[in-house]
Amino acid sequence: METITKSFQTKNGLVEGVQVKWAGFSILLVTGAKGFLACGVFDLEAIEKFGVAAAIPESTPENPIGTLERFPNRKIMKVNARAEALGIRVGMDVCDAFELIA
Repeated sequence: METITKSFQTKNGLVEGVQVKWAGFSILLVTGAKGFLACGVFDLEAIEKFGVAAAIPESTPENPIGTLERFPNRKIMKVNARAEALGIRVGMDVCDAFELIA
């Protein structure tokens, strides 16, 4: 297992990415002061119950996000109500969502 981190600068401040990498599988998360974006292994309904804004970018087993470098090149696929309240919408570019969670 390997853990990789990366910072992304937005006009509203930094967001921080974490990738936990195993052979053939990774879990990815990008966090900001107002919420986070995560790969599809996270349960948005459970996160909503904790009162946290969260959204999931597009990713499939056939076309996974795979790395933190690829994360900004995706679109938002799912959002919880808290993330919607921040202005994050399905179809939005991930970089635009980064600005809203910063």
